[in-house]
Amino acid sequence: MPTTDPHALDPDVDVLIAPVYLAGPGPDHAVFNTLDSAAGWTKVVAFGEDTYYTSPCQRVRMANVMDSHYGGWTISYAEDPLGVPDWITTFDRDTPREIVAAFTDTLVAGLPNNFADYLSGGEHHTGLTPATVFSQHEWEAVRGTRPFRTVSPDGHAAFRIRGGWLHEYDELLDPAKSTWRMSAGPNPITTPSWQAYFSRGTPEHLMTAAANALTDPRPVVRAEFLIPDRHRSLVKTQPLRPNQATSLSTAALARSSPTNAVHHLQRPPVASAPLPPVVAGSRRQR
Repeated sequence: MPTTDPHALDPDVDVLIAPVYLAGPGPDHAVFNTLDSAAGWTKVVAFGEDTYYTSPCQRVRMANVMDSHYGGWTISYAEDPLGVPDWITTFDRDTPREIVAAFTDTLVAGLPNNFADYLSGGEHHTGLTPATVFSQHEWEAVRGTRPFRTVSPDGHAAFRIRGGWLHEYDELLDPAKSTWRMSAGPNPITTPSWQAYFSRGTPEHLMTAAANALTDPRPVVRAEFLIPDRHRSLVKTQPLRPNQATSLSTAALARSSPTNAVHHLQRPPVASAPLPPVVAGSRRQR
């Protein structure tokens, strides 16, 4: 029988946990696997742990920078590869990777034909928006608040829409000023455990993919000891059956076996000349 007491389980085993938005970040292998197997994408591993991807068309750049302010994943799109990004999405380091993977999978799949398959008339067009997804799962609007917010039935996940005028460059420079924000935690509005930010130009179908993952009622796999302490009284867990058991360590190995060529950059010795500006620029903190 399912249990709501994670402490009753062996801390070293993998468990099924729900809801996904309180499950903790989880492993990155799903995101890496998609990008490593995407045709034509290039990958650079810099400074031993930071990972950068660029699409074949040079319009999309993705970064997983460990010591940046937000950590996690930052994705930018620029119609002009040398221009200011049209939009930027930031998933902080504690965002469940199922939500990140839903966004990146849809992005990679749709990019070759500029998302035509996901727009009206396309074979993958569903007509859904984040708002309709949340409505289908009985999320409720918080009345009389600014900015506008929609909250999950349990009160532990939220979707915020910023109102009023804001210069587009402001939200490109500061994720906290983004037009849309997803968050979750014991109090997802004032003290969220994680946040995902979407600037106003982010394609709607990509945010809808993230919203679908956020509201998915199916449990996800986590190592029991990695369940955030703040969430233990709020989640439902159950042991994996033998035929469900999945080794997270094996899954993590997929990250270190890319199918694309990878270039490794090492930190220079202290006495070495500084890195060229183009490399230093890739370390921009967000």
